[in-house]
Amino acid sequence: MKFSIIYEAQMADTSRENEQQVFRDIVEQSIHAEEMGFDTIWAVEHTALTQYAHMSAPETFLAYLAGRTSRIGIGHGVVCLPPAMNHPVKVAERIATLDILSNGRVHFGMGKGGTQQEAGTFGYNLEDLPPMIDESMYLIPKILKHGEIEHDGQFVKIPFRPIHPSPMQDPHPPIYMACTRADTLVTAGSRGIGALVLGFAGPDDIAQKNAIYREAFANRKAEDQVGYRPTQHLAALCPAVVLDDREKARRIGLRGQRFFVESLGHWYSGGPAPDVEDLDASESLAALQRHKQETVAWLSEEKITIGGHHTESFEVVDDAYGNADDCIRQVQRLRDAGADEILFMFQMGGIPHEVIMETIRNIGEKVIPHFRDQAAMAAE
Repeated sequence: MKFSIIYEAQMADTSRENEQQVFRDIVEQSIHAEEMGFDTIWAVEHTALTQYAHMSAPETFLAYLAGRTSRIGIGHGVVCLPPAMNHPVKVAERIATLDILSNGRVHFGMGKGGTQQEAGTFGYNLEDLPPMIDESMYLIPKILKHGEIEHDGQFVKIPFRPIHPSPMQDPHPPIYMACTRADTLVTAGSRGIGALVLGFAGPDDIAQKNAIYREAFANRKAEDQVGYRPTQHLAALCPAVVLDDREKARRIGLRGQRFFVESLGHWYSGGPAPDVEDLDASESLAALQRHKQETVAWLSEEKITIGGHHTESFEVVDDAYGNADDCIRQVQRLRDAGADEILFMFQMGGIPHEVIMETIRNIGEKVIPHFRDQAAMAAE
């Protein structure tokens, strides 16, 4: 079981001063996460999504982080592959260089981005992107392996060229794909690459997606393989705030996730801008109930659960907002559902830096050792 953090650079206050502070805080949190035994720092890539995600240049952030750390994995979760946004040759060059400078710590995820807001920035219609993404997805590992390319494709045409450098990991870093719907899990499995399940899915949903992914991976065909390093790996998103004060953690966590879902709904489905009002846990749930038609966001046509509560009924289930024991229970449920990696989401709009630092410490001191000890006992 791997324990990681994924960052959007999300913020309620979009002033220049706060935007700069958010990035400084993320670096400090990531360094602390390495000290606390976390495995990987993942960074998304989004463009023009105010408040929801200001992580628009993850290659720069991750390169800086690689220089400030020595052990923790450096993860693109994910590089968006519309050619005008990220040409496959430039992606291969950046991934290889980062892999060398990080001493072979790169994890390489690929995807398309999720909104017309982003696609339109680079002159595309969102619905036209999938075949472009597929072409680049198969092309980039070839460049990384062979150090040269000649390609006459539908969307990308490259005369014969040597491409430098080659990555430290041979033939290339492990490859992943952003997944939400069942069909994307089938795609990832059938292509022999890891699945980053980035929706707010609970353990029951993860179990269903895990079954779909594992079956597709087991039955994959050699000609469908992306790259030259089959990677069977399913990572599950887990929003969390872990404090000694359980009620404080639930209040802050649900408030942060409410902001996350509302900002997501604003850009993905045209909902209102997110509410920054400070409510307690019960008030956050009540606000979501009152405005659920406006605040239920759709991520790739799939409904999101909020704070472990289904937006249709708000039936209470476990979540990772609370103390370390609450977090252990939720991680165990995700592990039992088939997750190989927990993608903790701490940095949601309005969650203070000091709360995230305490959460990282509590998980590092209490949650990660719990599962490491389990693994050691099982091995013995």
